[in-house]
Amino acid sequence: MDKTAAPSLAQVDVTALKGVGKQLADKLAKLHIHSVQDLLFHLPLRYMDRTRITPIGGLQPLANVVIEGEIRACDVAFGRRRSLVCRLQDGTGLMTLRFFHFSAAQKKRLTVGAKIRCFGETRRGASGLEIYHPEYDFLDSHKPLALESKLTPVYPATEGITQARLRSLTEQALQLMDNHSLQELIPDDAWKHHPYPLAEAVAYLHHPPKEAPIDELLEGTHPYQQRLAFEELLAHHLSMLRVRQKLQSAGAEPLPIPSALLAKFRQQLGFELTGAQSRVAEEIAADLSQPFPMLRLVQGDVGSGKTVVAALAALQAVGNGLQAAIMAPTEILAEQHRHSFTQWLEPLGIKVGWLSGRQKAALRREQLAAIASGEAQVVVGTHALFQDEVVFADLGLTVIDEQHRFGVNQRLALRQKASQQARSHQLIMTATPIPRTLAMSAYADLDCSIIDELPPGRTPVSTVAISNERRGQVIERVRAACLSGRQAYWVCTLIEESEALEAKAAEEVAEQLRHELPDIAIGLVHGRLKAADKEVQMSEFKQGGLQLLVATTVIEVGVDVPNASLMIIENPERLGLAQLHQLRGRVGRGEAESHCVLLYGSPLSQHGRERITAMRETNDGFVIAEKDLQLRGPGEVLGTRQTGEVSFRLADLQRDGHLLPRVKEVATHIASKHPEVVEGLICRWLGSAENYANV
Repeated sequence: MDKTAAPSLAQVDVTALKGVGKQLADKLAKLHIHSVQDLLFHLPLRYMDRTRITPIGGLQPLANVVIEGEIRACDVAFGRRRSLVCRLQDGTGLMTLRFFHFSAAQKKRLTVGAKIRCFGETRRGASGLEIYHPEYDFLDSHKPLALESKLTPVYPATEGITQARLRSLTEQALQLMDNHSLQELIPDDAWKHHPYPLAEAVAYLHHPPKEAPIDELLEGTHPYQQRLAFEELLAHHLSMLRVRQKLQSAGAEPLPIPSALLAKFRQQLGFELTGAQSRVAEEIAADLSQPFPMLRLVQGDVGSGKTVVAALAALQAVGNGLQAAIMAPTEILAEQHRHSFTQWLEPLGIKVGWLSGRQKAALRREQLAAIASGEAQVVVGTHALFQDEVVFADLGLTVIDEQHRFGVNQRLALRQKASQQARSHQLIMTATPIPRTLAMSAYADLDCSIIDELPPGRTPVSTVAISNERRGQVIERVRAACLSGRQAYWVCTLIEESEALEAKAAEEVAEQLRHELPDIAIGLVHGRLKAADKEVQMSEFKQGGLQLLVATTVIEVGVDVPNASLMIIENPERLGLAQLHQLRGRVGRGEAESHCVLLYGSPLSQHGRERITAMRETNDGFVIAEKDLQLRGPGEVLGTRQTGEVSFRLADLQRDGHLLPRVKEVATHIASKHPEVVEGLICRWLGSAENYANV
């Protein structure tokens, strides 16, 4: 049969395979398998070696092995759990097979003298090495059992689909490759060196030969895996470029620089911008002057002064008769922005609007009317800004702070608030430095600026780790700091992501500290407090009325109290490095020497110890971000709402980061020279996951 005349496997529905009816097709759809091509790109997670028999005397713990032997004893044991225990012997040693779930018939067949071959994972048990619930077959001297000739794949599965079924379907799909094309979508001129043929790589990875380098396969570094990882990263990158292209093709109103207004703003600031702030502000101003939407990510470490840069961008929109929206992920950060923008802009005659999820109905109606009429020229708020009832008179710029807290869909939804004639410009900001590999992949649709300089007068924070057993000494240290005129934070953390539990824990700690520090004025802030009460506590702390603020991680971003020079973080091992770094950034904002105490619980896990060591060794957010990526992986570093963007089938941003510069080159080449293959590559690897590009 002529392969060129046959339909590609992307067009062959999975129901074309033997045994796949509607019910099984629905289950496969949960694994994003709709076509035969989807099945071929549903690659193994790992492999089992059933090609050779391992002597019992040579077994190691935690190995998947095939063993053969004769049953020497088989009895029901009554320990903490009832189990059937068989002792298996070959010429080299003796080991135990243990079944916690077994039938009378099974017990009857596993008799002394029976010879079996079994497969499973070895582990240390009460009587040496054991295998729990091995797969097994009885050996028959008249009909020898053949061993597997290739490594056995283990696939990502879902309820109702067994590994055996997935292997059988994949076998059929591989046979179909003989008559149908598995299309090579990356053009020859995009490669420096011709890669391994796609069909060869796919066939090998589903059925590696028994002599295959299993360590490479398990680590994902085999050349065939790298060939496919490159293509997957390329598809992802092309999808992000398409997002950018679609957004920019809509056009946006160019905003010339309002020099007089910006000069007036700078004059009344009371401080000079750093060189880095000025450079990034100029990059943004140049973007806003273009007739297509700005799509820029500004990264700046804690305290580098991103808010002033955002204010300059907002003024460029307002100076051209348009509105600017500033969105923050938490009430506290949004309130901090409202305070800063009101203080800076209202003296210039610019009205600042405010929208949050906890506003009273009457105030909300008033603010919605001011936004719709254009009276509110700069609008600050939480995620409440992108709700349907919010209508802008003429939105020219959206600024999203702490982007890692919002998904792509959310930031694109805010763009729709602009009039349909012209899309708004968009500025994304984050104080969570993003490792270069992640920025190149997750934010491929954005230009990137870095504010890599702290304002003068900022002092590095010294960090120490102290065991909770010395809690009394830490409390005394807090007393001394507060009585000497300084202020302090005490941060409570919980493993459970529950505002109610966190609030309760913080209330208990505050009560305990009030008992132990009766001479210190102590405040309390947590996510369950009403916005007004929260504001009262924060305001009192800023003005020095409170000496110690007990808080949950809601103070992670946006709190600026220069007199606060001591922070205690309880159970820091429960938090990610980036979050710890953000919290630490609340101190060291004045000229006094500042300290962060990590009050850890014993014993510390290996990861917990590594996180605490990294915090003690550096104040550099980018170094911390790289370590965080190493410890937690890309999905966690970007935040749970972002994980849809970095959910790869085969590629791993940490392991395959070295491929990204070349991926970027090839993606640019394909987008300009071979646009006809872009859709096929995206569909092959992302399926419908690219839907957000249509926003």
